[in-house]
Amino acid sequence: MLTISRLAAYAGVTVRAVRHYHQIGLLPEPERDHSGYRSYDAAAVVRLIRIHTLAEAGVPLARVQELLDAGPEAFAGGVAEIDRELRAEIRRLQDNRRRIARLAAGEQLALPQSVVDYLDRLRGLGVDERYIALERDAWIMVAAQAPDLVDHVIAQKHRDLDDPDMVRLYELLSEVFDWRTDDPRVVEIADLVERRMIRAVEAGELGDGVDNPFVDLLDATMLESSPIAQRIVAILEERGWQGWTSIKRVPADRVGALTDGSMTRR
Repeated sequence: MLTISRLAAYAGVTVRAVRHYHQIGLLPEPERDHSGYRSYDAAAVVRLIRIHTLAEAGVPLARVQELLDAGPEAFAGGVAEIDRELRAEIRRLQDNRRRIARLAAGEQLALPQSVVDYLDRLRGLGVDERYIALERDAWIMVAAQAPDLVDHVIAQKHRDLDDPDMVRLYELLSEVFDWRTDDPRVVEIADLVERRMIRAVEAGELGDGVDNPFVDLLDATMLESSPIAQRIVAILEERGWQGWTSIKRVPADRVGALTDGSMTRR
């Protein structure tokens, strides 16, 4: 007859594991002898080895009892079902690993792949990481609020990059962090933006804009990023344009009022 420690050693498990199997009913607990010790026989060794083998193979302990008591056909079916569950879990874990690997790059957190690819294209154009960080944060908010629109807008942004004016605009925007507010290139940025807006109006592509708190939040984020951004918007307002995320024409009778507000901000 065997002590609990010898039983554990024969089966390749710990004494603690044997006691746990007793607690959950997988391994019957023998009566104690006259000295107060448990003693185990060969049948207990065989059962413990089978329990350990199944557990090591990934069978949940809650299913081990079912398999131990099953006949050959039921055992095969149970094992096949557990195998399917394990394969599904493996696929889930592999998918999580791929996501974690993408997150390591920093861009994939809350961003669809189309936006990540667009930001990478901006990097390829030499756009400064400080500006890319601003655009990335704006896209995170857009992707959360209007996920169905992201791919459509990104496709248009890629087409826009075929325009030399847009490439030049990005070149300038990536440098604004180091300028003074009176740098003449600020006016060049306003010129480029206005030229694109005029073309959009002529092509019938510019709508009335979207007047809602989310657009206001995006605009406020841009304005707070730099005094240069505030001056660009002020120049555009003086010329009859309003906004940044959703730029629109301002009626002539309102331009004066907007200009007064822009002068106050500057």
